[in-house]
Amino acid sequence: MQERNRNCIEAGIEIRKLSLYREEIVTEAGAAPARPAFRASVAAVVTNPWVGTGAATDLSDAVGELAPRLAKLLTDKLIETLGGADRIEAFGKAAIVGTAGEIEHGGALIHTPYFGNLVREFLQGESIICFADTRAEAGEELIVPMWHKEHAATRSHYQTVSARVADAPRADEIVVIAAASTGPRPHPRIGDRATDPAVTAQNLEAVLS
Repeated sequence: MQERNRNCIEAGIEIRKLSLYREEIVTEAGAAPARPAFRASVAAVVTNPWVGTGAATDLSDAVGELAPRLAKLLTDKLIETLGGADRIEAFGKAAIVGTAGEIEHGGALIHTPYFGNLVREFLQGESIICFADTRAEAGEELIVPMWHKEHAATRSHYQTVSARVADAPRADEIVVIAAASTGPRPHPRIGDRATDPAVTAQNLEAVLS
């Protein structure tokens, strides 16, 4: 981990802190889940390299240098925490921008191929990665959405995990987050898109009237 942190710093990312959160639902509605799952999020608190640069600043050069290293750092930690990329079934990503930055600064670090494509590859996924982003004061919680890493329409894996760093982001920082789960929600039973009936306003006219 120290070597990966050093590589990020050499690339121009000053990482102040890494924060790891992991949870397991032991019981839900009085019963243990048929498929117990672990959920985790890893947050990197980094200095925002674009603070004060103005709305017309081209972000692309820095993105190509910074985002891939963050993707590797965060997914390595998720894989280590959850027992391997092959155990991970759902994923998500997020960013919290400090108050001196633009919301676009967070997007620059998570919404381009330099981050998203690599997170998908490292976690052995195929789906588009769902996301959340915001600008906030230090300590604000962000709910990170996740869905199945290969089949985004798999409703059982629509779930969230909380991410919060008590003293971040400071005004000139960004919190970059990757999240994953080893299984579905507890007791999923609301069907799936593959088995849904055809639902339209017309054939639900009796319900809607």
